[in-house]
Amino acid sequence: MKGYQIQELSKVIQIDRKKCKGCDSCKEFCPTNAIDGKYGTVHSINNDKCVFCGQCLVNCPFAAPTDVIDPVDQVIQKLKNKQITVVAAIAPAVRVAIGEEFGMEPGRLVTEKLYGAMKEAGFKIFDVNFAADHTIMEEGSELLAKIRHYLLGEKVEHHLGVLPQFTSCCPAWVRYVELNYPQIIPNLSSAKSPMMMAGSLAKTYGATDVWHVNPEDMYVVGVMPCTAKKFESSRAEFDSAAEYWKKQGKTASYPDVDTTLTTRDLARLFKKLNINLNTVYDFKDSDNPLAQYSGAGTIFANTGGVMEAALRTAYFIITGSELQTLELTPVRGLKGIKEASVTMKDIKTGKELIVKVAVVYGIKENAVPLIEQVIAGTSPYHFIEVMNCPGGCVNGGGQPIHAMGTSWLDKWKVMLPWN
Repeated sequence: MKGYQIQELSKVIQIDRKKCKGCDSCKEFCPTNAIDGKYGTVHSINNDKCVFCGQCLVNCPFAAPTDVIDPVDQVIQKLKNKQITVVAAIAPAVRVAIGEEFGMEPGRLVTEKLYGAMKEAGFKIFDVNFAADHTIMEEGSELLAKIRHYLLGEKVEHHLGVLPQFTSCCPAWVRYVELNYPQIIPNLSSAKSPMMMAGSLAKTYGATDVWHVNPEDMYVVGVMPCTAKKFESSRAEFDSAAEYWKKQGKTASYPDVDTTLTTRDLARLFKKLNINLNTVYDFKDSDNPLAQYSGAGTIFANTGGVMEAALRTAYFIITGSELQTLELTPVRGLKGIKEASVTMKDIKTGKELIVKVAVVYGIKENAVPLIEQVIAGTSPYHFIEVMNCPGGCVNGGGQPIHAMGTSWLDKWKVMLPWN
């Protein structure tokens, strides 16, 4: 198949022929025109075009698209094996959605109940907000080096590509660029996504300093709002922990993240283990250094969150002071394309510069025009955040399927936790 490496998943979502009515609803939400079939006929997914975002899955009124990769039973078997340390790397969007799968009101923040349920299931916790903070430092520092080099004229040692810099956290977006606009790959941030940073940190620092286990006896599970994360965790290049241990003289061959559960998958896992999120005890995990995080990591799941956090970091390092506007409102909200400019005065040289940024979600409608500007050399921006799903990761393809407005056929099955 086109563009796949050995080990990579080449299929994440498929359409159930028995359920598909050929209504074309899925096509309206597909960012890559990856769904084949004429109106009124059974549709299928072209895996050479698919970026695995799952928007067809959560928006089909007949629940025809399904998630092919189901690692729930495999993860349960790992949890039962006392020789294996199973680590859950939990994304920020999960804690505000998992409650829906147990009849709670949409959007309820259930962090401590989620932690309690994870602990009861047997997981060690790695909060991906912690890794998101690391991503901000990496991505922000990368942006800073480019600003100093290209805008302030400093000679800095860097091999970090060109401006404008695009974010690289969304695997559907990265996959889209690789397939359709490889010429802008140098514009992508070199920083890994928070999930992949979490995996490599878990199997290095986490193994030796937190849980005191051998990394080869660890099994890291991404817990994500996103079906595309299942593809991302299968990518062969994400084996940083193993490469690190090889340099220490150890034999090592394993991925940073072994598998990925969506929010829906995690709910099914809890139910199979008879864990009810409504009644589980709250757990803070306050002694775990890998569950500590800042507000910057917390806002990652929302459109504009990555941009805001990165700008705060770059602003502080360049000016030596905090950005006075804590909430950078121009990059917040659900507008498809948002833009802002931030004036900074370099503390080292006294030079003033204006950094222009854009935030978009929705590849087909909103990102492509900005890509075309970059290719044409007319882009006014220095930093561009792109997320595929509406509003960001909070509306990812792995989130609960709402009873009305998306797939509504199994309304009561969705709402009642033990059905």
